[in-house]
Amino acid sequence: MITVIGESLVDIIEAPGRGSAQQVHPGGSPLNVAVGCARLGLGTRLVTHYGDDAHGKLIADHLRTNNVEPIVGGSLPTSSALASLDATGAAEYTFNISWDINGASIPALAAVQGSLHVHTGSIATVLAPGSKAVRGLAEAARPHATVSFDPNCRPASSPDVEAARREAEDFVAASDFVKASDEDLRWLYPGRTLDESLAAWLELGPALVALTRGADGPVVLTRKGRVEMPGETVAVADTVGAGDSFMAALIAGLAQLDALGAANRPRLWSLSPEDLDALAAYANRAAAIACSRPGANPPTSAGLGSLSGKPAGTPPGRPASAEG
Repeated sequence: MITVIGESLVDIIEAPGRGSAQQVHPGGSPLNVAVGCARLGLGTRLVTHYGDDAHGKLIADHLRTNNVEPIVGGSLPTSSALASLDATGAAEYTFNISWDINGASIPALAAVQGSLHVHTGSIATVLAPGSKAVRGLAEAARPHATVSFDPNCRPASSPDVEAARREAEDFVAASDFVKASDEDLRWLYPGRTLDESLAAWLELGPALVALTRGADGPVVLTRKGRVEMPGETVAVADTVGAGDSFMAALIAGLAQLDALGAANRPRLWSLSPEDLDALAAYANRAAAIACSRPGANPPTSAGLGSLSGKPAGTPPGRPASAEG
Protein backbone atom coordinates (compact mmCIF):
# COMPACT_ATOMS: atom_id res chain seq x y z
CA MET A 1 0.00 0.00 0.00
CA ILE A 2 1.19 3.53 -0.91
CA THR A 3 0.16 6.53 1.20
CA VAL A 4 0.37 10.05 -0.23
CA ILE A 5 0.03 13.04 2.11
CA GLY A 6 -0.94 16.46 0.80
CA GLU A 7 -3.39 18.91 -0.61
CA SER A 8 -6.38 18.31 -2.84
CA LEU A 9 -7.83 21.22 -4.74
CA VAL A 10 -9.57 22.10 -7.97
CA ASP A 11 -7.62 23.48 -10.93
CA ILE A 12 -9.65 26.19 -12.65
CA ILE A 13 -7.97 26.37 -16.04
CA GLU A 14 -8.08 29.45 -18.26
CA ALA A 15 -6.61 29.41 -21.75
CA PRO A 16 -6.90 32.91 -23.25
CA GLY A 17 -7.13 32.88 -27.02
CA ARG A 18 -8.12 29.21 -27.22
CA GLY A 19 -11.81 29.98 -27.54
CA SER A 20 -12.97 27.90 -24.59
CA ALA A 21 -14.56 28.63 -21.22
CA GLN A 22 -12.96 27.86 -17.88
CA GLN A 23 -12.39 24.18 -17.21
CA VAL A 24 -12.51 22.78 -13.67
CA HIS A 25 -10.49 19.65 -12.86
CA PRO A 26 -9.55 17.93 -9.59
CA GLY A 27 -5.90 18.67 -8.84
CA GLY A 28 -3.18 19.39 -6.34
CA SER A 29 0.22 17.79 -6.72
CA PRO A 30 -0.23 15.12 -4.01
CA LEU A 31 -3.69 14.20 -5.31
CA ASN A 32 -2.29 13.89 -8.83
CA VAL A 33 0.52 11.63 -7.58
CA ALA A 34 -1.97 9.46 -5.68
CA VAL A 35 -4.18 9.05 -8.74
CA GLY A 36 -1.11 8.36 -10.88
CA CYS A 37 0.07 5.62 -8.51
CA ALA A 38 -3.38 4.03 -8.41
CA ARG A 39 -3.66 4.06 -12.21
CA LEU A 40 -0.31 2.29 -12.37
CA GLY A 41 -1.65 -0.55 -10.25
CA LEU A 42 -0.57 0.43 -6.74
CA GLY A 43 -2.99 0.29 -3.82
CA THR A 44 -3.11 3.95 -2.77
CA ARG A 45 -4.42 6.11 0.07
CA LEU A 46 -4.44 9.92 0.17
CA VAL A 47 -4.27 11.79 3.49
CA THR A 48 -5.74 15.13 2.51
CA HIS A 49 -8.26 17.89 3.09
CA TYR A 50 -11.27 19.05 1.10
CA GLY A 51 -14.54 20.66 2.12
CA ASP A 52 -18.17 19.58 2.16
CA ASP A 53 -18.98 21.61 -0.94
CA ALA A 54 -19.38 21.21 -4.70
CA HIS A 55 -15.64 21.24 -5.37
CA GLY A 56 -15.08 18.77 -2.54
CA LYS A 57 -17.64 16.43 -4.09
CA LEU A 58 -15.80 16.68 -7.42
CA ILE A 59 -12.58 15.63 -5.68
CA ALA A 60 -14.26 12.81 -3.73
CA ASP A 61 -15.83 11.44 -6.92
CA HIS A 62 -12.47 11.64 -8.72
CA LEU A 63 -10.70 9.72 -5.97
CA ARG A 64 -13.41 7.06 -5.86
CA THR A 65 -13.37 6.62 -9.65
CA ASN A 66 -9.59 6.12 -9.54
CA ASN A 67 -9.61 3.70 -6.58
CA VAL A 68 -7.79 6.04 -4.21
CA GLU A 69 -8.84 5.69 -0.56
CA PRO A 70 -9.20 9.17 1.03
CA ILE A 71 -8.41 9.97 4.66
CA VAL A 72 -9.84 13.46 5.10
CA GLY A 73 -9.11 15.94 7.89
CA GLY A 74 -10.09 19.54 8.54
CA SER A 75 -13.34 21.43 8.03
CA LEU A 76 -12.33 24.36 5.83
CA PRO A 77 -13.65 24.93 2.28
CA THR A 78 -12.04 23.17 -0.67
CA SER A 79 -8.95 24.90 -2.01
CA SER A 80 -8.56 26.07 -5.59
CA ALA A 81 -5.83 27.03 -8.05
CA LEU A 82 -6.45 29.30 -11.02
CA ALA A 83 -4.18 28.01 -13.79
CA SER A 84 -3.62 30.40 -16.70
CA LEU A 85 -2.16 28.70 -19.76
CA ASP A 86 0.12 30.43 -22.24
CA ALA A 87 0.42 29.58 -25.94
CA THR A 88 2.71 26.60 -25.22
CA GLY A 89 0.37 25.04 -22.64
CA ALA A 90 2.56 26.04 -19.67
CA ALA A 91 0.60 27.09 -16.58
CA GLU A 92 0.93 29.99 -14.13
CA TYR A 93 -0.96 29.47 -10.85
CA THR A 94 -2.85 31.70 -8.41
CA PHE A 95 -3.90 29.89 -5.22
CA ASN A 96 -6.78 30.12 -2.76
CA ILE A 97 -5.76 27.40 -0.36
CA SER A 98 -6.22 26.10 3.17
CA TRP A 99 -4.45 23.08 4.62
CA ASP A 100 -5.40 21.25 7.82
CA ILE A 101 -5.45 17.48 8.46
CA ASN A 102 -5.45 17.46 12.26
CA GLY A 103 -8.92 15.93 12.32
CA ALA A 104 -7.51 12.81 10.65
CA SER A 105 -4.40 12.35 12.80
CA ILE A 106 -5.23 8.89 14.19
CA PRO A 107 -6.23 7.18 10.91
CA ALA A 108 -3.40 8.98 9.09
CA LEU A 109 -0.82 7.65 11.55
CA ALA A 110 -2.19 4.13 11.17
CA ALA A 111 -2.05 4.52 7.38
CA VAL A 112 1.61 5.56 7.19
CA GLN A 113 2.70 2.92 9.69
CA GLY A 114 0.99 0.27 7.57
CA SER A 115 2.38 1.45 4.23
CA LEU A 116 5.16 0.20 2.00
CA HIS A 117 5.90 3.73 0.83
CA VAL A 118 4.88 7.28 1.81
CA HIS A 119 5.07 10.30 -0.50
CA THR A 120 4.54 13.97 0.29
CA GLY A 121 5.42 17.41 -1.00
CA SER A 122 4.13 20.65 -2.45
CA ILE A 123 2.12 23.21 -0.47
CA ALA A 124 1.25 20.67 2.23
CA THR A 125 4.83 20.70 3.51
CA VAL A 126 5.09 24.48 3.95
CA LEU A 127 1.58 25.77 4.80
CA ALA A 128 0.48 25.83 8.45
CA PRO A 129 -1.27 24.39 10.32
CA GLY A 130 -1.12 21.14 8.35
CA SER A 131 2.61 21.22 7.54
CA LYS A 132 3.59 20.25 11.09
CA ALA A 133 1.36 17.17 10.92
CA VAL A 134 2.91 16.19 7.57
CA ARG A 135 6.40 16.30 9.07
CA GLY A 136 5.31 14.09 11.97
CA LEU A 137 3.67 11.54 9.67
CA ALA A 138 6.75 11.33 7.44
CA GLU A 139 8.95 10.72 10.47
CA ALA A 140 6.56 8.06 11.79
CA ALA A 141 6.64 6.28 8.43
CA ARG A 142 10.41 5.78 8.15
CA PRO A 143 10.77 2.65 10.34
CA HIS A 144 8.21 0.90 8.14
CA ALA A 145 8.30 2.55 4.72
CA THR A 146 10.48 4.32 2.21
CA VAL A 147 9.68 8.03 1.91
CA SER A 148 9.73 10.35 -1.11
CA PHE A 149 9.39 14.11 -1.50
CA ASP A 150 8.73 16.62 -4.29
CA PRO A 151 8.87 20.29 -3.22
CA ASN A 152 6.78 21.40 -6.21
CA CYS A 153 7.52 24.97 -5.13
CA ARG A 154 4.73 27.53 -5.45
CA PRO A 155 6.17 31.00 -4.76
CA ALA A 156 2.66 32.48 -4.94
CA SER A 157 1.59 30.50 -1.87
CA SER A 158 4.94 30.36 -0.02
CA PRO A 159 6.90 33.47 -1.09
CA ASP A 160 9.52 33.22 1.69
CA VAL A 161 12.27 31.46 -0.25
CA GLU A 162 14.55 31.03 2.77
CA ALA A 163 11.81 29.29 4.77
CA ALA A 164 10.89 27.17 1.76
CA ARG A 165 14.55 26.19 1.31
CA ARG A 166 14.84 25.11 4.96
CA GLU A 167 11.64 23.06 4.75
CA ALA A 168 12.71 21.45 1.48
CA GLU A 169 16.14 20.49 2.80
CA ASP A 170 14.65 19.02 5.98
CA PHE A 171 12.32 16.82 3.91
CA VAL A 172 15.11 15.87 1.49
CA ALA A 173 17.28 14.75 4.41
CA ALA A 174 14.42 12.60 5.75
CA SER A 175 13.58 11.01 2.37
CA ASP A 176 14.82 7.95 0.50
CA PHE A 177 14.33 9.53 -2.92
CA VAL A 178 13.29 12.98 -4.11
CA LYS A 179 12.25 14.73 -7.28
CA ALA A 180 12.32 18.41 -8.24
CA SER A 181 11.86 20.49 -11.37
CA ASP A 182 14.42 22.85 -12.81
CA GLU A 183 12.07 25.71 -11.84
CA ASP A 184 12.06 24.49 -8.21
CA LEU A 185 15.85 24.41 -7.95
CA ARG A 186 16.37 27.74 -9.72
CA TRP A 187 13.96 29.42 -7.31
CA LEU A 188 15.38 27.74 -4.20
CA TYR A 189 19.05 28.18 -5.20
CA PRO A 190 19.44 31.14 -7.58
CA GLY A 191 23.22 31.17 -7.11
CA ARG A 192 23.78 27.52 -8.07
CA THR A 193 23.74 25.48 -11.23
CA LEU A 194 21.21 22.65 -11.43
CA ASP A 195 23.99 20.08 -11.16
CA GLU A 196 25.33 21.74 -8.01
CA SER A 197 21.87 21.66 -6.44
CA LEU A 198 21.35 18.00 -7.34
CA ALA A 199 24.71 17.07 -5.84
CA ALA A 200 23.97 19.05 -2.67
CA TRP A 201 20.62 17.29 -2.23
CA LEU A 202 22.22 13.89 -2.74
CA GLU A 203 24.69 14.75 0.03
CA LEU A 204 21.78 15.42 2.41
CA GLY A 205 21.02 11.70 2.44
CA PRO A 206 18.57 10.31 -0.15
CA ALA A 207 19.57 7.35 -2.29
CA LEU A 208 18.25 8.93 -5.50
CA VAL A 209 17.51 12.44 -6.77
CA ALA A 210 15.49 13.07 -9.94
CA LEU A 211 15.20 16.33 -11.87
CA THR A 212 12.65 17.23 -14.55
CA ARG A 213 13.70 19.86 -17.09
CA GLY A 214 10.65 20.32 -19.29
CA ALA A 215 11.30 19.45 -22.92
CA ASP A 216 14.98 18.84 -22.08
CA GLY A 217 13.95 15.70 -20.20
CA PRO A 218 14.91 14.19 -16.85
CA VAL A 219 18.11 13.59 -14.92
CA VAL A 220 18.26 10.74 -12.39
CA LEU A 221 21.24 10.72 -10.05
CA THR A 222 22.57 8.31 -7.43
CA ARG A 223 25.98 7.91 -5.84
CA LYS A 224 26.73 5.17 -8.38
CA GLY A 225 25.48 6.67 -11.61
CA ARG A 226 23.70 9.38 -13.57
CA VAL A 227 21.18 9.12 -16.40
CA GLU A 228 19.76 11.94 -18.49
CA MET A 229 17.61 11.89 -21.60
CA PRO A 230 15.54 14.32 -23.70
CA GLY A 231 11.82 14.68 -23.23
CA GLU A 232 9.67 12.46 -25.43
CA THR A 233 8.05 14.18 -28.40
CA VAL A 234 4.26 14.49 -28.21
CA ALA A 235 1.54 16.91 -29.28
CA VAL A 236 1.27 19.00 -26.11
CA ALA A 237 -2.22 19.82 -24.84
CA ASP A 238 -0.88 21.39 -21.64
CA THR A 239 1.72 20.66 -18.97
CA VAL A 240 -0.64 20.52 -15.97
CA GLY A 241 0.29 17.55 -13.79
CA ALA A 242 3.17 16.35 -15.97
CA GLY A 243 5.67 16.45 -13.12
CA ASP A 244 3.21 14.63 -10.87
CA SER A 245 2.81 11.89 -13.48
CA PHE A 246 6.61 11.61 -13.57
CA MET A 247 6.68 11.27 -9.77
CA ALA A 248 3.95 8.61 -9.73
CA ALA A 249 5.79 6.60 -12.38
CA LEU A 250 9.04 6.94 -10.44
CA ILE A 251 7.30 5.39 -7.42
CA ALA A 252 5.64 2.68 -9.53
CA GLY A 253 8.90 1.91 -11.32
CA LEU A 254 10.74 1.48 -8.04
CA ALA A 255 7.94 -0.82 -6.90
CA GLN A 256 8.59 -2.96 -10.01
CA LEU A 257 12.27 -3.02 -9.05
CA ASP A 258 11.39 -4.22 -5.51
CA ALA A 259 12.99 -1.05 -4.13
CA LEU A 260 10.16 0.27 -1.94
CA GLY A 261 9.70 -0.37 1.77
CA ALA A 262 12.08 -0.11 4.71
CA ALA A 263 13.21 -3.71 4.26
CA ASN A 264 14.13 -2.99 0.63
CA ARG A 265 16.34 0.05 1.23
CA PRO A 266 19.46 -1.99 0.31
CA ARG A 267 17.89 -2.63 -3.12
CA LEU A 268 17.17 1.08 -3.57
CA TRP A 269 20.78 1.94 -2.73
CA SER A 270 22.16 -0.64 -5.17
CA LEU A 271 20.28 0.29 -8.36
CA SER A 272 22.37 -0.45 -11.46
CA PRO A 273 22.92 1.94 -14.40
CA GLU A 274 20.46 -0.23 -16.36
CA ASP A 275 17.88 0.16 -13.59
CA LEU A 276 18.32 3.94 -13.63
CA ASP A 277 17.98 4.12 -17.40
CA ALA A 278 14.78 2.05 -17.39
CA LEU A 279 13.37 4.07 -14.48
CA ALA A 280 14.09 7.44 -16.11
CA ALA A 281 12.60 6.31 -19.43
CA TYR A 282 9.47 4.99 -17.71
CA ALA A 283 8.82 8.20 -15.78
CA ASN A 284 9.73 10.33 -18.82
CA ARG A 285 7.16 8.44 -20.87
CA ALA A 286 4.49 8.96 -18.20
CA ALA A 287 5.09 12.72 -18.22
CA ALA A 288 4.86 12.81 -22.02
CA ILE A 289 1.51 11.01 -21.99
CA ALA A 290 0.21 13.47 -19.38
CA CYS A 291 1.29 16.39 -21.58
CA SER A 292 -0.63 14.97 -24.53
CA ARG A 293 -4.04 15.49 -22.87
CA PRO A 294 -5.71 18.38 -21.01
CA GLY A 295 -5.56 18.74 -17.26
CA ALA A 296 -3.82 16.50 -14.74
CA ASN A 297 -4.55 13.16 -16.40
CA PRO A 298 -1.82 10.59 -15.64
CA PRO A 299 -1.50 7.37 -17.66
CA THR A 300 -2.74 3.93 -16.70
CA SER A 301 -0.52 0.87 -16.62
CA ALA A 302 -2.13 -0.27 -19.88
CA GLY A 303 -1.17 2.99 -21.58
CA LEU A 304 2.30 3.29 -20.08
CA GLY A 305 3.45 -0.31 -20.31
CA SER A 306 5.99 -1.95 -18.04
CA LEU A 307 9.26 -0.53 -16.77
CA SER A 308 11.13 -1.85 -19.81
CA GLY A 309 8.41 -1.85 -22.45
CA LYS A 310 7.04 1.01 -24.56
CA PRO A 311 3.41 1.36 -25.64
CA ALA A 312 2.85 1.60 -29.36
CA GLY A 313 1.83 4.74 -31.19
CA THR A 314 3.41 7.86 -29.67
CA PRO A 315 1.64 10.88 -31.20
CA PRO A 316 3.83 13.33 -33.13
CA GLY A 317 4.51 16.85 -31.93
CA ARG A 318 7.03 18.83 -29.94
CA PRO A 319 8.97 17.57 -26.90
CA ALA A 320 6.84 17.21 -23.80
CA SER A 321 7.42 19.51 -20.84
CA ALA A 322 7.47 17.68 -17.50
CA GLU A 323 7.49 20.63 -15.14
CA GLY A 324 6.18 20.89 -11.61
